[in-house]
Amino acid sequence: MIRFGCFPASSLSTTIPTLAKMTRNPALSLIGWITCCLIAGPAIADNEATASTQSNPTRPSPTRPNIVWIIPDDMSANFSCYGETAIETPNVDALAAGGVQFNRAFVTAPVCSTCRSAFITGMYQTSIGAHHHRSGRGERKIELPAPVRLVPKMFQDAGYYTTISGWPNRGKRMGKTDYNFQWDASVYDGTDWSERKPGQPFFAQIQTKGGKMRGKDASGWSRIHEQAEKTLGSRTGEDVVQLPPYYPQHPDVITDWAAYLDSVRMTDHMVGEVLQRLEDEGIRENTLVLFMTDHGISHARGKQFLYDEGIHVPLVISGPGIRPGTVRDDVVEHIDIAALSLGAAGIEVPTWMQAQDILADDYQPRDAVFAARDRCDETVDHIRSVRTADFKYIRNFLPQRPHLQPCAYKDAKAILIALRQWHDAGKLDATQELIFRPTRPAEELYDLAADPHEINNLADDPGYQDKLAEMRSRLDRWMEETADQGRQMEDAAMYDSNMEEYLRKFRKPDGDKAHMRVIESNIALMKKWAAEGK
Repeated sequence: MIRFGCFPASSLSTTIPTLAKMTRNPALSLIGWITCCLIAGPAIADNEATASTQSNPTRPSPTRPNIVWIIPDDMSANFSCYGETAIETPNVDALAAGGVQFNRAFVTAPVCSTCRSAFITGMYQTSIGAHHHRSGRGERKIELPAPVRLVPKMFQDAGYYTTISGWPNRGKRMGKTDYNFQWDASVYDGTDWSERKPGQPFFAQIQTKGGKMRGKDASGWSRIHEQAEKTLGSRTGEDVVQLPPYYPQHPDVITDWAAYLDSVRMTDHMVGEVLQRLEDEGIRENTLVLFMTDHGISHARGKQFLYDEGIHVPLVISGPGIRPGTVRDDVVEHIDIAALSLGAAGIEVPTWMQAQDILADDYQPRDAVFAARDRCDETVDHIRSVRTADFKYIRNFLPQRPHLQPCAYKDAKAILIALRQWHDAGKLDATQELIFRPTRPAEELYDLAADPHEINNLADDPGYQDKLAEMRSRLDRWMEETADQGRQMEDAAMYDSNMEEYLRKFRKPDGDKAHMRVIESNIALMKKWAAEGK
């Protein structure tokens, strides 16, 4: 049996242990091993039905605040309250001014499905077997380990009306879920809080397209510019674009970034619409509003990778009990929104949950945050990182592979085509060439104060060997204590199951056959490299 990495194959009939008790402290101790359940054939999860019978005590609270999450896709912290100067984002800025802004918030996974699987459970995706992008969608399923359950279910059990939608709300159409495990859609009561009972508090997830509004090429760029002109009265000009030094001044890269900035402006406008609705309904003062993106910008070094462009996100929270104008510089993880939201509602945070209530009076700030990248679509990978306020350590478990492995999703974007063209033509400087290395360093270490763009790898620098050893130890301890399931690579049967489901839409009569052939070619390459031990 081929396994996608250097680990031995194991039986697919392995049964799943329950999740052992763990503590919500910086060490995140986990006793025992957690695995995902791989089911050969269709299955429906019983977890939610089982969980609904468990008690969920609530702490006394004079009021039960509503909770609203606004979570756009594919967007870094390019908001003016975070220092962006090319555009203005008055609504997110106002939200921050009226509450707390976290300057160092990081996702534990730089791609949507794994990120969402983590925040909706308050668990590291690597601990619950949800670490491969869009996994468990085919014949072979993934079940959550007991007693883990979804945040909306916990709100539901506490008497909240739970919703998930896009924005603007499209009637009964649910917003993006994209969870990598079996779950019961009944954890959401509806798509709009207006359907709740009189006086009933609500928990609402609002999912927006965010950076995806810019599309992947010139047609998408034109579309978002037109939307910005129509809605906001202007478009973002290319003359204000400030690219990070690892991207070249290629016309398409510049144009794409200007379109991305307009997607940020449109997202900000949507935030304003949500806030205005809460004001119009007279419930803004008793509603905790949380704004966070699912990961960074979709770009060569952003989405799917563990550099800050991929994992650093905005996190702004405003609502009852939060002192306006608060700015925090401690490092926090995106999964923490689960615990803090439960805490704000007076719902006891489960002891199994790895998320921490970062708004609690007794919260002890972390000194490090962690992130993981595994398979994304057809592209097999295995990367881990640990970040403190001042340093980032990245471990590449497949260093023999190129940084930019073939990936049909990313390679179809005009910006990747442009970057490859200039690479082939020898027009990139040494910094811009880093992403085109044929292999990767096994370890990367960056001094973030001196090198915020993570360009100068210090892993081999004699002067940083003590820091390297410290960061290695931190990561090793985290992988062990949280039972990182990525240490056992995805087996061929699960990979094939996921790829069959991924290819299904392209195999339909109206599917993109050219894109399908690229995916199939990449799948064959992944299997070839796995067989070669690459």
